[in-house]
Amino acid sequence: MANQIQELTLEQVMGERFGRYSKYIIQERALPDVRDGLKPVQRRILFAMNQDGNTYDHGFRKSAKSVGNVMGNYHPHGDSSIYEAMVRLSQDWKLREPLIEMHGNNGSMDGDPPAAMRYTEARLSKIAGEMLKDIDADTVDMVLNFDDTAQEPTVLPAAFPNLLVNGATGISAGYATEIPPHNLREVINAILYLMQHPDAGREQLMKFVQGPDFPTGGIIQGVAGIRQAYDTGRGKIVVRSRTHIDTLRGGKQQIVVTELPYEVNKAELVKKIDELRVTKKVDGIAEVRDESDRFGLSVVIELKKEANAEGILTYLFKNTDLQIAYNFNMVAIADLKPRQLGLKPMLEAYLAHRREVVTRRTQFDLAKAQARAHIVEGLIKMISILDQVIHTIRQSSDKADAKANLVKAYDFSVAQAEAIVSLQLYRLTNTDITALEAEAAELAERIAGYQEILTDPTARDRVIESELADIAKTYGNDRKTSIEAEIQSLEVDTAVTVTDERVMVLVSRDGYVKRASLRSYQAVDPADNGLKETDLPIFVQEMGTLQHLYIFTNLGNVIYRQVHEIADQRWKDAGEHLSQTVGLGEAEQVLAVFGFDALDAAGNFVLGSSDGYIKQTSLADLQPQRTYRSKAMVGMKLKTPGAIVTNVAFVPSDDDRSVFMVTRNGYAALFPLSEVSVIGARATGVRSMALKDGDTVVNFIIVTDPATTEVAILTQRGAMKRMALSEVGMMTRARRGLLVLHELKRNPHRIVAMTAMTATSQLLVLTDSGTQKLLEPGSLTPVDRYSNGSFLIDTDIEGTPVAMYPQPTE
Repeated sequence: MANQIQELTLEQVMGERFGRYSKYIIQERALPDVRDGLKPVQRRILFAMNQDGNTYDHGFRKSAKSVGNVMGNYHPHGDSSIYEAMVRLSQDWKLREPLIEMHGNNGSMDGDPPAAMRYTEARLSKIAGEMLKDIDADTVDMVLNFDDTAQEPTVLPAAFPNLLVNGATGISAGYATEIPPHNLREVINAILYLMQHPDAGREQLMKFVQGPDFPTGGIIQGVAGIRQAYDTGRGKIVVRSRTHIDTLRGGKQQIVVTELPYEVNKAELVKKIDELRVTKKVDGIAEVRDESDRFGLSVVIELKKEANAEGILTYLFKNTDLQIAYNFNMVAIADLKPRQLGLKPMLEAYLAHRREVVTRRTQFDLAKAQARAHIVEGLIKMISILDQVIHTIRQSSDKADAKANLVKAYDFSVAQAEAIVSLQLYRLTNTDITALEAEAAELAERIAGYQEILTDPTARDRVIESELADIAKTYGNDRKTSIEAEIQSLEVDTAVTVTDERVMVLVSRDGYVKRASLRSYQAVDPADNGLKETDLPIFVQEMGTLQHLYIFTNLGNVIYRQVHEIADQRWKDAGEHLSQTVGLGEAEQVLAVFGFDALDAAGNFVLGSSDGYIKQTSLADLQPQRTYRSKAMVGMKLKTPGAIVTNVAFVPSDDDRSVFMVTRNGYAALFPLSEVSVIGARATGVRSMALKDGDTVVNFIIVTDPATTEVAILTQRGAMKRMALSEVGMMTRARRGLLVLHELKRNPHRIVAMTAMTATSQLLVLTDSGTQKLLEPGSLTPVDRYSNGSFLIDTDIEGTPVAMYPQPTE
């Protein structure tokens, strides 16, 4: 015996086996056939029920009996998968034209499971009979079943285009399909037009097939997506619930949902909307009720008094399954291969199938009519020589001998002789020659008609057109889903989702942010704010939850938050660090925070950098982008490595405003803000001062009246001076400036911080040893620009000053 062992690599074995498996589940399980729109299990269910006489004109039978027949004769898989397929064929919220009628619980739009098959009863629907019509007339190929004991069809005759009418959904190896249901009347009208105009394009066909027609109704938005799907087999549309707003007594309103998007679970949707109400993600919903009954679907969303009904509905469209995106993926088995098909190829494939079915049916009917005509011809001949025929039969020894004698004596064919000897005796007495001749004439007419259909494609197409028109007339109904050309953009008004309430907001230098209720703020000492000892609050203010925050850092980044987006915590908690949502640099600190009522406020931010640049950027140029929650915006591009943004100011306009700035080495400049260009957020800006090597800008202030403004200047040696800006005088931008300190040869003063001051100002000074000291510059005597000021901090004991922050005063 020859060696039968083959040496194959694992890759070859796995590839070949998986290829065979994939082909099997693609063709034999998961994808529908383009001709009848059925998967094998669905086809076997319909065929088995039809064979069993379980049709619409008979009584219902237990579902378990039908499932058993299918499983035992045609589909050797689990009974649960067969029953699930049977149930889906009966669900009028899944199929546009259900193919099975079921008594009992067959599931619901809420996702409830059907009752067990031993409790439910089923039969084929009337329109399912059209799928199986003429199946006994040799219209389709039959193959042996899994155990070679019976024949089953490879496809059903399908007198209507089931694939488009009822759609399909399925997943297999490497392929998935998502074909939406369509309107029966529209699809048939498109086929009738295509038969008359074979070169019709998608535009002409879409005059008939406007788009999907879901059994659950709803509103489709996006004709462009339908066009793309009908061209390529892929496309995207939006399906929206049908809703209306009712006005109730007492100034209240309610949103009533009467139709849902296709395959949306109603119970899950109601639960989701109620969760939004409970978690207060949307403000204004009082109650959500499912009032659906046998008369129709109704989900009622009752609103609070004076709630924004349109705004709430827009929010629900955007954040729940009241509106969904539906993706076409029209894949079906065509010519034994999975193919992605547009509208016209699907219609053409069905039409080709129907032409073949009608041709084969006509051939079957022709052969049957010709056989009968031949018999009738023999009977007529027999009547004309009846006595001789009887005599011949009586002289014969048995039936076979009688047949042989008739054939021999009178030139009958074997089939005619069989018909004659099979006649019952009484038929010989009343066989009416006139009736036989009428039948022969009728058969001749039918034969001629059949032959015309077989030889003339136009006659065959007239038959198809007539049958399709009859089906459209019998079963056709109006569209349930309406279509809108454009997809409506959903802009959610924040006022809908957030309750406008007053809260306390804190942002710290190290990047901690929080909001707390006024109750929490008032319950503790305001200084007990949860921050580390080394951290400082930069911004503490009562705000509304609908207001807006802009947070600027020393590395030129801008972080936007609406107040309600900030973590809601107790006042004595530290808060949420910005790096939890937005990446911050290791040494990055918060410089300034600004609050706005609206994002369209007029005005510009003024930003200055330590390497001598300054810019103005409008609020309009710093609008939050789509990714603002996770990514900071650029407020100022830093040019020099190691440079930082010194500080930020906001001005409604630059009219009659000036900039005063100082450098570490003691130079100061005062120039009009109008000399600073308003430029984009990502730009560096223009020169503010001409710096000496090694010198840096400390910071700047915006002043409206230099003649009356005083500043406090702090040096690293602990000295502070109070100086009027009139000591400097107005100059132009980009100059070196004037010295405002007296330069000492030994241990010279270097400016650490500068700020505007009044007689009641309080300034918090931080030192490198962690000491915090509150100074009151109003107690100092104003000095000229040549003075180094008065020593207020003992650096040997308290440390070297590194920063200074103005404190709010009563």
